[in-house]
Amino acid sequence: MRYFDAHCHVQFPQYDEDREELLASMEREGVGGIVVGVDEESSAAALELVRASGTLWASAGLHPNSADEFTDIDAYRQLAKDPRVVAIGECGLDNHRPEDPEATKKQQRKVFEAHVALAGELGKPLMIHSRPSKGSSDAYDDLIAILTSAKKEYGDSFRGNIHFFVGGIEEARKLIELDFTLSFTAVLTFAREYDDVVRFVPITHILSETDSPYVAPAPNRGRRNDPRAVIQIVEAIAGIRNEDLEKVRVDILQNAQRLFNLSPAPF
Repeated sequence: MRYFDAHCHVQFPQYDEDREELLASMEREGVGGIVVGVDEESSAAALELVRASGTLWASAGLHPNSADEFTDIDAYRQLAKDPRVVAIGECGLDNHRPEDPEATKKQQRKVFEAHVALAGELGKPLMIHSRPSKGSSDAYDDLIAILTSAKKEYGDSFRGNIHFFVGGIEEARKLIELDFTLSFTAVLTFAREYDDVVRFVPITHILSETDSPYVAPAPNRGRRNDPRAVIQIVEAIAGIRNEDLEKVRVDILQNAQRLFNLSPAPF
């Protein structure tokens, strides 16, 4: 494996017609990664998909925008006990919808804290979705407070990845101090507002992700994305940082191996 997509959803129905061909192509191009669940059904589907793969792993959790579906954490606990599940999530806080009532935010926090406790219990990293309201850092501020408290409770082994990071340098600094990685998407191929953050974050705390089927890179915007686009994302990260592409590629692989405890190392 040469490239690691830290967050994709190839179990989603958008791939039903050509999933086998896509997976074969990913293997040929050396692309592996984590297939991320957003609810119980998609988490179970992610696990089933990766069982026979040597370069794909799964993550199990409930997306914050579905927090009202939550009953208890036990279904995710059972999934997460499988060794092919290497992270807890996609879980977190989403303030992007201004029409959401305060009760929704409270429920999101309750559900996220249940995932945090599960990650602490099982010793597996979190896969975090954090999206602030427009022009604000609110979701990141709340997230950092929760993670800071959890770090005190669970110790240095409590870690995770902030998927699709869209915060600023100050939010990045605080998350890095907690030893959380930040993953960047193909937004880097067509927008420049995150370049300063990409340059600021130590390479030891950067991951690459596609969030496929969403967020295709230029020039394919608006089309279905897939994990092979992670190659372009790694190239964009190296270009923005003005660093050697091969070194950045290897560093990102090593970051993923370390965070998700992928053993033996997949490269």
